[in-house]
Amino acid sequence: MNRSAKFMLMMSVGVIVLAFSGVAFAQDADTVVQAARSSAGGWIGLGAGLGIGIAAFGGGLGQGRATATALDGMARNPSAADQLFKSMILGLALIESLVIYALIISFLLLGKIV
Repeated sequence: MNRSAKFMLMMSVGVIVLAFSGVAFAQDADTVVQAARSSAGGWIGLGAGLGIGIAAFGGGLGQGRATATALDGMARNPSAADQLFKSMILGLALIESLVIYALIISFLLLGKIV
């Protein structure tokens, strides 16, 4: 597909999207509020679940890389193992605290579901 065909396809998709957006704004306010309230719980639950999942995945990767790097440094310089161990434990605690913050935010989001 050449550039002009791609451009025309994207322009037509944009025009179609803009044409149908007027239908969404044509509803009365009560209907929109009721629809938002009925579907908000599912989206909040999905956001809370995805948030804690992504946080746990990122925290696990970060802790794994930090531990691997610290152990590599200890293997290269055994005399600095004590200092590296202390720094590693502090770093792991800080990484885990971010995951705990995500857990707290997920619990707060779940409390918003009516």
